[in-house]
Amino acid sequence: MRQEATDSTRTRRGPATRERILQAASELFYAEGIRGTSADRIIARVGITKVTFYRHFPTKSDLVVAYLQQQAAGERAWFSSLRTAGDPAGSLRAIADGIGAASCTPGFRGCAFINAAAEFSDPQDPVRTVVDEHRQWMLDEFAAIATEAGVPDPATTARQLMILRDGAMVNGYLGHSTSLQESLSAAFDSVITAATR
Repeated sequence: MRQEATDSTRTRRGPATRERILQAASELFYAEGIRGTSADRIIARVGITKVTFYRHFPTKSDLVVAYLQQQAAGERAWFSSLRTAGDPAGSLRAIADGIGAASCTPGFRGCAFINAAAEFSDPQDPVRTVVDEHRQWMLDEFAAIATEAGVPDPATTARQLMILRDGAMVNGYLGHSTSLQESLSAAFDSVITAATR
């Protein structure tokens, strides 16, 4: 009977512990870099044993992949919430406003995916796979917006919008967030206007 209670408690705590590990890793990875954050540091912050940590994440790479997947899910939900069907200009304005607002928040360090790609140069690394998948999703979203705007070559326009988005994220991280949203919104508008001529 006592063993059953222990197993039940362990089962209930498992997801909560995994979530605490992931939350601590997310904060540290984003603030201090992935390679600059050791598993031991995360373990100490969460207050768990190494055995518990490795039960949830057998390798640090598994944790990094989970962190990026969580970031991707959050960014996709955010991006989708800004999309207004049939209003590509409004969607791009909302995206520009969102990036501008985020870049003014304390602790903003740019794009988690660009940061991760800078730390993991091997294109075959599972970390890069998650980065590439998410960036492809974002390109597809920009292509969908370009298609709504009547752009004849949405793939090319999507790449241009992505370059602008990436540049805005880097500028925000470097402290150049003053009027970032206005500049990005104007740049998005210029790309769409030029592509539809």
